Amino acid sequence: MTMTHPSGNRVVVSQPMYFPWVGQLQQVELCNTFVYYDDVQFVRGFFNRVQIKTKQGIQWLTAPLSHWKRGQLINEIKIDNSQDWRRSHLDQLKQAYLGAPYCADMLSLVESVFARPHTVLADLAIASTEALIKYYPEIEKNCHFLRSSTLQLAGTSSQRLINICSALRASSYLTGHGASNYLDHAAFEAQGIPVEYIDYVLDPHAQLHGAFTPYVSALDLIANCGPEGISHIAGRTVGWRGFMDRLNKRTPRQ
Repeated sequence: MTMTHPSGNRVVVSQPMYFPWVGQLQQVELCNTFVYYDDVQFVRGFFNRVQIKTKQGIQWLTAPLSHWKRGQLINEIKIDNSQDWRRSHLDQLKQAYLGAPYCADMLSLVESVFARPHTVLADLAIASTEALIKYYPEIEKNCHFLRSSTLQLAGTSSQRLINICSALRASSYLTGHGASNYLDHAAFEAQGIPVEYIDYVLDPHAQLHGAFTPYVSALDLIANCGPEGISHIAGRTVGWRGFMDRLNKRTPRQ
């Protein structure tokens, strides 16, 4: 399966996350094709939970899971809807962002996601991300979205990502910082696919409850800045060699 983009195709492949942080919105703003990596094994992380700022400090919003087993894929994991976790999350958000100028916008967005009866984690995570993107429609004007499960491509680790990029005729592959621990950059280059790392822009914006932190849900940006928050979403990239040089300079010699 192949797809093209008239002005090049910068590809991001990212596991779907529950109301993700601003960095994922920057990924969308930078790419032409955003692939939700929904058919990989679920591991504990930000896929079903996210941080918010409160008077008591950082707290987690966690969508409960129903009897998941090791090895299950993200698009196979079921949500435990036997408990009213949606009401709990809304209550926590109301308390955390009481007084924020665009709190009503943020709560309305969350309620629109919760109004749909999601039973699978991947569906919930993707719906929450898409709601954030639709609030800032400028960032998706050049972006096409799809799920990796629809491509039906084999492979593991870097090779699977290369297969996805090749199928999409990627002009480059954009990735987050965590990939530096495992990505086979040379294998990408052998296929003519340059690797770029997201150079996240973490400029402070107005926040409640103490010192600024960028690593909370993008719901925080909406509640505090509303539509003007778009100015905090533009990102940059850096080639993999430059990025690895940065990491090596930060790592002290043993």
